[in-house]
Parts: sequence; C-alpha cells; structure tokens
Amino acid sequence: MQYFKYLLAFILSMFILIPLMMAVTISLNPSNTDILANMGSWKSFIPQVFSFDNYRAVWSDPYHPFGLYLFNTFFITSISLTLSLMVNSCAAFSLAWGEGKYRKYILGAIISVLAIPGESLVLPQLLMVSKANLVDTYAVQILPGLANAFFIFLFYQFFSKIPKDLIDAARVDGFSLFQTYLKIALPLSKPVCVTVCILHFLGIWNSYLWPIMVTRGPEVRPLSVAMAAYFGSNQTQWGNVMAFAVCMAIPVIIFFLIIQRQFIASITGSSVKG
Repeated sequence: MQYFKYLLAFILSMFILIPLMMAVTISLNPSNTDILANMGSWKSFIPQVFSFDNYRAVWSDPYHPFGLYLFNTFFITSISLTLSLMVNSCAAFSLAWGEGKYRKYILGAIISVLAIPGESLVLPQLLMVSKANLVDTYAVQILPGLANAFFIFLFYQFFSKIPKDLIDAARVDGFSLFQTYLKIALPLSKPVCVTVCILHFLGIWNSYLWPIMVTRGPEVRPLSVAMAAYFGSNQTQWGNVMAFAVCMAIPVIIFFLIIQRQFIASITGSSVKG
C-alpha cells in the first residue's frame, strides 16, 4: 500500500513537472527550427542542447526590460504582502476580541463579499483610481488588494480559538488591544501568516487583469503583463518566450520552497494551548 502511494505521488508530480520540463527544454534550444521539429517527441521534454542565448536575449532586450519588470514585481509583491498581513490580521483580531456588539454582523458582511465576483468590481475601482490620479503607479497595484475578505476570515478563525484566559491575562497586565494583538496573537498565528503569504504572493505575482488596466508603460509594469506583451512581439521565437516564462517562474518556485519549510516549522514549533 505504501509503494502504491509513492507511485501515485510520482505520477501526479510528473503531470506537474512535464510542462515545466518542456518549457526549460525549449528555452535552452537556440534554434527555432529544432524546437518545432522536436514537438511531439521525447526530445521536447529532455534538453539536448544547453545554450543560454535565449536567456541573454530576454535580459538584454531594450524594448522589454526584463530587469525592470522583475524589480517592479518584487517591489509590488513585497510591499503588498507586508501591508496585507498587517491589515487583515489586525482587522480579524479586532473582530475576534474587540469591543462592540456588532462585530458578528461586520464579520458576516465581510464574509458575504466572498460571494461577489472580483471582476464585477474592476470597473468601479478603475473609475475611483482614475479620479484619484493613481493610474500607472505602484500604489494603484498595491492598495486595492490589501484588504481581503478570505484572509480576514482565516485570521479570525485562528484568533477566535485563542483561550480567553490568555487574553484576560494580557488585559490584567495592562496590555491594550493592539499590544495584545502584536505581542501575543500575532506570534501565535505563524501558520496562518505563512498560508496567507503563499496565497497572496501567488495572487499578486500572477495578477493580470487589474495591472493591464491600470498600467500604460514599462515603468511600473509587472511581469505578468510584460509576459503577454513580450509574447505578442515574439510569437515566432518560442525559445525566447519560454526563457521569459522560466525566468518568471523561478522566483515563485524558490519562494514556495523557502516558505514551505517555514510553514512546517511554524506548525510543529508553535501552538495555542488552553
């Protein structure tokens, strides 16, 4: 039975890895003719040629500055991720342990937002940022995604299970609500923080609809939009396009591997005890 599980895991992993292997193989082949000739055979999944000409072409393209796109994406993602963790966790803790009898109704209203398709809010948001003169800036790609109903719900579920005795003890020691959140609740919520980091990172890194609507030039354009523009101008150069895609995927893979270890460590090393 155990061998069957390993076999099943191997088969599933191959379904995930085969497209990535194909992208890497094509990106390492400098000849577009060979790429098309090898399509449909095993040679399209295992590199026969190791040339970094396509990668050099991507990084040196004056019309599509990959370095600038990468910086923009890192900057937007890191700032958005940091602020999102603070905003959503702070709001959730206030709903879980703050004062006021309407907290449950506010939480219900926030959860009901999950039923609204995000695409239906794009046009009103676009009108708002246009009136505020935020189009084609970093801020317009960061601010709309800070508050997230699903992330608030995840944090609320965790904070509401913190023993009341622990919160009462903090109040007896003179902690304010914010101090209790910052010094007690937030350090305990590492597993939730890591989960939110993974989901938010992937969402911002791969975001396409909103950035393409609010960016006009390469100055603040992220990689997701730049990838589409690059493909539009290099449709016949499959090696270059795949090199661009691999360069865009590498930071995501590295981030996931790093944060996966932290996720396991946070689960085994921290817990809420009653």
